[in-house]
Amino acid sequence: MTKIYIVRHCEAIGNVKRLFQGTSDYDISEMGAKQLEFLTERFENIQLERVYTSPLIRTVKTAKAVVGKRNIEIVPYKGLIEIDGGFLEGRPFDETFLQYPDLADKWNNAPHEFAPKNGEPMKLAYERIWNTVLSLAKENAGKTIAAATHGGVIRCLACRLIKGNIEQLKEVGWSDNTAVALIEFDDDFNARLVYYNDHSHLPDGYLPKRSNISDFTKQVSK
Repeated sequence: MTKIYIVRHCEAIGNVKRLFQGTSDYDISEMGAKQLEFLTERFENIQLERVYTSPLIRTVKTAKAVVGKRNIEIVPYKGLIEIDGGFLEGRPFDETFLQYPDLADKWNNAPHEFAPKNGEPMKLAYERIWNTVLSLAKENAGKTIAAATHGGVIRCLACRLIKGNIEQLKEVGWSDNTAVALIEFDDDFNARLVYYNDHSHLPDGYLPKRSNISDFTKQVSK
């Protein structure tokens, strides 16, 4: 059995400011740093042989928290990076969705068709993400590893493993900051999602309450 813990990065500045972070390299917030302390406690007794991370600073710091004080190799892996938002990168969600209602409609009602100008279409990201995780599983057959990555990445993974096709992406919820998912692969590399969006390591108050990103689209129809 091969096990991969999938961890969403802690709260970052882009989360606080409600920006499309995507591949933009925002640092973590003060709340994010506190979240990582609890994440370290969660993983301190979980035996890991290697930890992979998206190359962005918010995920690298999350990977380091997973490792804690242990001597575990951390490997940057570009395939774990978030979807590239193209011209959306760094822009506030509310202003952008008000300015581009068609794009807002795609994000909210048909995210599988989301394809921002100069960015990465969701359909390509969906395949890239799965190929990345499957590759990691095969490279680490029979081992237990972890991967620090992003909300959009984890949502695509969950959609594939729960729903089976990208057209149902809308029905899959987002993973919270530092939430953990666990994927198990058998000897034939068939995958099973054991659990998803587990943030039980965070005490009350360490998971800020915010409106869903898609809620901004409601302003468009008013």
